[in-house]
Amino acid sequence: MGRRRVTGERALEGLAAQVTACRRCPRLVAWREEAARVKRAAFRAEEYWGRPVPGFGDPEARLMVLGLAPAAHGANRTGRMFTGDGPQGAGDFLMAALHRAGLASLPHSERRDDGLSLRGVYLSAVVRCAPPANRPTREELENCLPFLMEELRLLAKLKAVLALGRIAFSGYLAALERMGMSLPRPRPRFSHGAVYTFGKEAPALIASYHPSRQNTQTGRLTPEMFDSALERARTIAGL
Repeated sequence: MGRRRVTGERALEGLAAQVTACRRCPRLVAWREEAARVKRAAFRAEEYWGRPVPGFGDPEARLMVLGLAPAAHGANRTGRMFTGDGPQGAGDFLMAALHRAGLASLPHSERRDDGLSLRGVYLSAVVRCAPPANRPTREELENCLPFLMEELRLLAKLKAVLALGRIAFSGYLAALERMGMSLPRPRPRFSHGAVYTFGKEAPALIASYHPSRQNTQTGRLTPEMFDSALERARTIAGL
């Protein structure tokens, strides 16, 4: 078991190196590097990551939490998924929920060296660079899809994917199709709390609204709503 874990960690580290070296999308490269150069006033003294952001979490994860993309002054600054976008940002909202569920060692996610560890959970996104206005193009989504596909292959124990928002939901389905799986008909449709299972062919898909400030501060997504979707994902994953 220990040898398998080490092998999995090394494979994911190799994938992370590929992710961080990627320059496939000129628009995203320009935007992420501009954000890292100009910086937000509150972070002016910090050195931004300014590169694509790899996945983060337990190499033996049974649950993947799949988001849209790094925030320009969040993960694009810190270099870790769902990290550094502030106390009312998606990262801390997500981490507080994972901590309540006993899946994260801390209730917040501030920087790469903050001591955060995850149990049975892996964080990823369908796009690895911060996109302008959080809106990647179809071509950019296509360019990033192989990274998600490889994570799905390497995370051999994965049983469930909790997709945060419509783009992540569609991205996971696109990855399954690209990997040769025929999706059920009618095609799964995004709805908060919806659950779709695929037998032994692929990890189950659970849908949630994205924990963006726009959703959490307007009450469209409450902690109770998110906890409910997370509980469904946990149950399927066996966590």
